[in-house]
Amino acid sequence: MPLLARTVNTPLAIEVRRGAIADLGTLLADRRISAGGEVALVVGPGLGERVAELCRPGLGSADVFTVVGGTLDSAHEVGEKLRRRNYDAVVGIGGGKTIDTAKYAATRFGIPMVSVATSLANDGIASPVASLEHDGFKGSYGVHIPIAVVVDLDFVDDGPDAQTRAGIGDALSNLNAVADWELAHRERGEPIDGLAVTLARASAEALLNHPGSLTDDDFLTSLAESLILGGLAMAVCGSSRPASGGCHEISHALDRLHPGTASHGEQCGLGALFCTFLRASIEPAQQSRFDRLSACMKRHGLPRTPADLGISDHDFVAAVEFAPRTRPDRYTILEHLDLGRDELITRVADYADAVH
Repeated sequence: MPLLARTVNTPLAIEVRRGAIADLGTLLADRRISAGGEVALVVGPGLGERVAELCRPGLGSADVFTVVGGTLDSAHEVGEKLRRRNYDAVVGIGGGKTIDTAKYAATRFGIPMVSVATSLANDGIASPVASLEHDGFKGSYGVHIPIAVVVDLDFVDDGPDAQTRAGIGDALSNLNAVADWELAHRERGEPIDGLAVTLARASAEALLNHPGSLTDDDFLTSLAESLILGGLAMAVCGSSRPASGGCHEISHALDRLHPGTASHGEQCGLGALFCTFLRASIEPAQQSRFDRLSACMKRHGLPRTPADLGISDHDFVAAVEFAPRTRPDRYTILEHLDLGRDELITRVADYADAVH
């Protein structure tokens, strides 16, 4: 009987530990990514430059390109610089904006990309998606998954706690994204990928149940692994479905209607909690998930109400009402319930009572 299987693209190496950046040259050589350090280091201003100097002893032949990342224009600028020389790999060092810029530029010119994260603010560190601004709007662009992922906990620990909290919100929101995907499968027959679901849900559950805190290396490792597995889940199924549901629609709506409200991860965490509350109204078994998710977010200091984000209930109602328009092709609990403005006002008020 023939064995049927599929090939899944994953990074050759994943390193999550303290001191990982200083050993970057050794890792690239050991994994046959770059034996001679012929790489382009793409760094952000400030911290990125300091990190580049830290790993330079093992990458003496590297070129360093400093960028103010996060835009399609900056990614194109990096791409033009990559044409000047043959590189073994592009190494993006820094936060999500720098890494996404490097991912897009490397993909454009068919060069392997190494993701070196100094913060854990979102799942972009290992995803096949680059979020970049263009003409005042943020778009998502398909890119190659990183050939290696490095997370140095020394830098994560030294960074702002707000960035780590954002990563927690982004990782936990996968629970809602998967539930929305399963809903679309039941209601509309949308194809579902069991492996992608397993990766996204299991990693988020591990974080949900972890007793540690932001100062705990074991917890930070679990967070890094959850974000990485969320990225791999997207690579497995070829879309953002296992990591983006009604939670992300709400976040995109807030970005559109009230730009600068909060970080992507914080908004997604709140969106996931609200969507789980809505789901519990038609699936009583989801009440336990809502309670556990709310308790976890409270323990880590994540915003759970519109007021925690600095916006009014009225503003949040408007964002939830607008949310389905941000992803017209996606079916989530928001599209399923299709609540009108008056009903949303009632549900948001009930939600605030349930959280408190």
